[in-house]
Amino acid sequence: MNHILIAYSTNGGSTGEVAETIADELRQAGRQVEVCELTKIGSLESYESMVIGAPMIFGWHAQAQRFMRRNRQLLVSKKIVYFACALRLTNDLKAKTSAIPMTIDPGLVSQPLKPEALNLKERFTSVGHYLSPMLTCAPGITPLSVAFFNGKLDLRRLKWWQLLFVLGIVQGRPGDYRDWDFIRQWSRSLSQVI
Repeated sequence: MNHILIAYSTNGGSTGEVAETIADELRQAGRQVEVCELTKIGSLESYESMVIGAPMIFGWHAQAQRFMRRNRQLLVSKKIVYFACALRLTNDLKAKTSAIPMTIDPGLVSQPLKPEALNLKERFTSVGHYLSPMLTCAPGITPLSVAFFNGKLDLRRLKWWQLLFVLGIVQGRPGDYRDWDFIRQWSRSLSQVI
């Protein structure tokens, strides 16, 4: 049986809650699943498939990128799926050329004011800007699926420079915007992928 690891980094705990929800859905489908923070993972040898998740903070969370780079040689032979939690995602037509199946929470997506000329906020929150570090952090690894979920913003959990970026550039508002039904639906679809 395929042994699945759901590994995540988190800034304030909400991405970990998403990881646990994904695991619950896969377990209900009869899959053998473990969940672990990226910084606490031991050996990866026993896993055939991995779901890697992280929040979007100045791009895909740095811990997730470091993990992928550090373990690239081993991960290249595994089935890999990515997910990210964000507060805003600008529909970027250029990113639609990606051959990787993407699932995007409709409540997360906004349309650019001028599709041919994205403003600063739109550039930093575009699908292409978010997808790029996920695909380039570990050359040779192509995820079988990428999902973007609406996230949660708790200002008390942010460092001062994250706070400035989230409020000033992303213009996120505090609250929990995660769509649990959407997350569960995507999680159930993973049984066909990994």
